[in-house]
Amino acid sequence: MYKGEVGNISVKTTNNSGLSAEYWAERIMERLIDVSENADPMVKAQAYAFKEHIHKVVLLYVKQAIESDRATLAGLLKKQGHEEMAEIIRRL
Repeated sequence: MYKGEVGNISVKTTNNSGLSAEYWAERIMERLIDVSENADPMVKAQAYAFKEHIHKVVLLYVKQAIESDRATLAGLLKKQGHEEMAEIIRRL
């Protein structure tokens, strides 16, 4: 019999906006890289430096994915004759 477990659950809300790219990059990093508190100090320092570097890469690509999605949405709106809405999306 399989017994499932639920980890820590948290809720983040915003007011009139979605969650930022920085928020999502942090969530990715929480799942991607974990550094043991019991690690050798030199290994721990290297691990944190690596984690910071990967965080910057993840954030860059999350932001690019958002821009790409907006460009796709703007293109679809323009194709359907909604040029004014497409321009609003493009400027976001």
